Amino acid sequence: MTTVDVGAVIDEGRWTSYQKLLIAGTALTIILDGVDNQLLPNALPTLMREWSLPRGAFQNVLAVGPFGMMIGGALGGMLGDRIGRRTALLLSVLAFAVLTLAIAMANSMFMLGLLRFLAGVGLGGAMPNAAALASEYVPRRQRPFAVTLTIVCIPLGGTLAALLAGRVLPVYGWRGLFLIGGLIPVVLALVLFRVLPESPRFLASRRERWGELRVMLRRIGHAVPDDATFVEAPGAGAASGQPKASMASIFAPALRLDTIGLFGAFFFCLMANYIGFLLIPAMLTGAGFPPVVGTNANAAFNFGGVAGALFGALMIQQLGSRATMLGMSALAIVSALVMALTPLEVDETTRLIAMFAVTGGLLNAVQTTMYALAAHVYPTDIRGTGVGAAVGFGRIGNVLAAYAGNFALDRGGPAGYFSSWAVTMSLVLGSLALVRRHIPPSR
Repeated sequence: MTTVDVGAVIDEGRWTSYQKLLIAGTALTIILDGVDNQLLPNALPTLMREWSLPRGAFQNVLAVGPFGMMIGGALGGMLGDRIGRRTALLLSVLAFAVLTLAIAMANSMFMLGLLRFLAGVGLGGAMPNAAALASEYVPRRQRPFAVTLTIVCIPLGGTLAALLAGRVLPVYGWRGLFLIGGLIPVVLALVLFRVLPESPRFLASRRERWGELRVMLRRIGHAVPDDATFVEAPGAGAASGQPKASMASIFAPALRLDTIGLFGAFFFCLMANYIGFLLIPAMLTGAGFPPVVGTNANAAFNFGGVAGALFGALMIQQLGSRATMLGMSALAIVSALVMALTPLEVDETTRLIAMFAVTGGLLNAVQTTMYALAAHVYPTDIRGTGVGAAVGFGRIGNVLAAYAGNFALDRGGPAGYFSSWAVTMSLVLGSLALVRRHIPPSR
């Protein structure tokens, strides 16, 4: 009888075409997560006109979605540790898809807020499971890039949401936008239930599912005999004495400082990013720009994030996460201050959108690579719980973003709005400096 150490087999093996397809499947769910998450901010100017309400009247509705994501992030991570990353991920996708469809029928602020909150629970549950699943599909040296490639699909989805809104809103209105945004992930989730396998590390801990694991390892390219038994690598969780999937385990003495640093980094970075995601269109239309400039700026902010995150992931492989993430945070502070000192002028739209792309690239790059850092910090048995808890705590900052962004706009106008990015990213920089288990260079 052969004993197969699943952790060692995956960590030290090749990154095959099949594994790349698995990452692509996982990434698709997060693209749609990003789309559905940013439909409301892009529809906000239309809703303001149709319902004859000012921007401030929608700040509670903008905040309750991230509040649901905060709850969903914590619950989704723990659920993934118990029933499997893939199952929890796809159930989350179905949940936010169905509830996004329901938003198209909302006729009151209360119903809009309630459905937005419930959809947020599904949106929040998807990301920690996608990060954990991506990290467990691939070899150790490709893990930061694979996780970042998955999570970078959040701003990619935001880019698609802005582009979709620019074309759908003038023709079908905001209700048509939510109908389209809900139907597509329903179809995708049903397909992925059939083709996306469970995490090999999770399957190794369930003897009754070893048949699935043998099939998956063979598809990756490993010769696994029919009578093989499976174990997890020492130091990957229970074998190293780590308690399973509890909140207390992520605050154990060996992990406490890392957890505090990650909590602070997620909190302030999600606040910074969602001050952008939630209010860029409304801020620019309030400053006298036509609505199309608002959606284009939001698309640039997100698309810049895609490029920035991929660049950040590659730099982490070369320099490690400490130098890369602290460097990008510092550049984000400088970029935000430049925007705060630059007057907004309608005839300088191209330059303005380019600045949104640069700043969005830096903010999103730090945020998306943070998932890879969290997946690196926590061992397998508590990875979903650890990542989910960090993201869940970060969602408090996400919730407060609507209020902080509106406060900055009301008190300081666009300059105050851009300055809020500099303040929050300064706090991100300090939080990331606390983390001890940064990803080392792959060299």
